[in-house]
Amino acid sequence: LDPKVLGIKMTIYRTSEGTKIINHLIDAARRGKQVTVVVELKARFDEEANIRWANRLEEEGIHVTYGVVGLKTHCKAILVIRRDYSGLRRYAHLGTGNYHAGTARIYSDLGLLTCAPEIGRDLTNLFNYLTTGSRLPRGFEKILTSPKKAKKEFIKKIHRETKIAEAGNPALIRFKCNAIHDAEIGRALYEAGQKGVKIELIIRDSCCLIPGRKDFSENISVRSIIGRFLEHTRIYYFHNGGAEEYFMGSADMMRRNLESRVEILTPIEEPAHREELKLILDTQMADTRNAWEMRPNGSYKRLYPEEGVKTKGSQEVFIKLAQKREKAAKKLSRRKTKGVATRIAREV
Repeated sequence: LDPKVLGIKMTIYRTSEGTKIINHLIDAARRGKQVTVVVELKARFDEEANIRWANRLEEEGIHVTYGVVGLKTHCKAILVIRRDYSGLRRYAHLGTGNYHAGTARIYSDLGLLTCAPEIGRDLTNLFNYLTTGSRLPRGFEKILTSPKKAKKEFIKKIHRETKIAEAGNPALIRFKCNAIHDAEIGRALYEAGQKGVKIELIIRDSCCLIPGRKDFSENISVRSIIGRFLEHTRIYYFHNGGAEEYFMGSADMMRRNLESRVEILTPIEEPAHREELKLILDTQMADTRNAWEMRPNGSYKRLYPEEGVKTKGSQEVFIKLAQKREKAAKKLSRRKTKGVATRIAREV
């Protein structure tokens, strides 16, 4: 609806009938905005639906492409180009979940809304690669992408944490994702743990690492959170000698994600956002209500709170927190509205 918006670019891996985004994109195109959509036709279980969406978008004059030959486009990104007072400005959304109305109600995910110039430029280059056939840039300013960069960078960061531990300093790696399958990532984590790095993994699905084995993986712990919502968030943390690094994005630590898909992992640098991610990780590492912990033999054991101790599962904690924030936001909104009404009354 914003007349200052000139263009919208978006990736669609899977979506649903109840998702309003398709209609919004069509409305934007009818209003004269340049709309480009990258549709992944080989999204598992959604091939037919995605072909139908692509045809409908093309009929409305929207530029539809199907990504890069040989690679699935799995990243979740929107780029909006707007003519602001100071010139053209890029606004971006980067997420861990699909733009799908159905899964949005039952999956836990994260999304970052930003107008950081570096990320805007990175996404411009990425969409040029996905839609024009141009070469993928050798380096991006902020984001890490698969298949070229993310895996190499993560292995470097794991090795860096290993050297920090070898020097006798505290070292910590925390990964929260759907799965860890990649053999090279697994070997690097095993080596890091053996050198003294504390490794905490929150893995919803399958994990190729076995924790807690004497003289081999004693510094590694693996847990899963099973609750009301399906855990779908990807968060990656490196202590880095106190210069902490946080990443979130669409990629799991699986070979197919890191070598056969177009993925985005975004650094989170805003202090308030880092606190959000730390809260998620701390809360789920302390969960004794909905957590299952992997044992050295590969089986899982459900955790229970100590007798007489009342605790809430991590998802319940987040629900309560969201409700409190919503209540506070409404209260603040009413105060602002009341203040505006008072000023208008005075002027009248």
